[in-house]
Amino acid sequence: MTTETPTSTEAAAPIPHDDYVHGYSVAETRRLGDQADTLAELLHAGTAYPAGSRVLEAGCGVGAQTVHLLAASPGVRLTAADLSAASLDQARARVAAQAPAADVTWHHGDLHRLPFPDGSFDHVFLCFVLEHLPDPAAGLAALRRVLRPGGTITVIEGDHGSAFFHPETPAARRTVDHLVGLQARAGGDGLLGRRLHPLLTEAGFTRVAVRPRTVYADDARPALVEGFTRRTFVAMVEAVRADALAAGLTSREDFDRGIAELRRAAEPGGTFHYTFFKAVAVRP
Repeated sequence: MTTETPTSTEAAAPIPHDDYVHGYSVAETRRLGDQADTLAELLHAGTAYPAGSRVLEAGCGVGAQTVHLLAASPGVRLTAADLSAASLDQARARVAAQAPAADVTWHHGDLHRLPFPDGSFDHVFLCFVLEHLPDPAAGLAALRRVLRPGGTITVIEGDHGSAFFHPETPAARRTVDHLVGLQARAGGDGLLGRRLHPLLTEAGFTRVAVRPRTVYADDARPALVEGFTRRTFVAMVEAVRADALAAGLTSREDFDRGIAELRRAAEPGGTFHYTFFKAVAVRP
């Protein structure tokens, strides 16, 4: 059963969406789904909440991770929150199709100004959210407020600096660096995964445990080559072409050559490595 949470005027105040470096296109929605489905076992392994638990998914986006969260924790009382009303509409549709019996409350608003009382949730989950915040420590502090004492927070982030691939060329590496640079210009951090432990500690959480979750794809792992190397990572970098050109970071010829050479990691004889970081911490 799906319900709707009314939002306060403050919580629903419009926030610019162009800080999301990947955009809100149909292609991005598809990429997020491909990424979530390909990496579900890797990223969600070990995350399961007891039935009846009050769980907040902060920054649920189009629901790509939401359906996997619900599948691993049947019977939870999930509140899925996001800044984008359009993304929430897509998340509702995805959950209705894949988990129609789930107990989900949808909230449209800024995670820094959630209208819930202190200690409203037993667990908080967020995936690929902090990397887009200008002040991730402040975001974590806001989430800490709505988490009950003894409750857990689970955070998953990537780190584009961990992308190693073969064959690697300077042009291919520069296209990845353009993505990192554009995200920094928007106030985010594409290298945030390596900072999870100090960020959670700074926000007042204890018992912080960070574990790497590594993806490696080669000819022996064709599903990962297609689902992650080609349809997740290369697609993510390729999608910032227009922004990189508009920012004067590169020329059309250089960017297109870099993408063509990056794609070789998904071709026969190519390899690709990337590390995600998953942290679990406790509100004291």
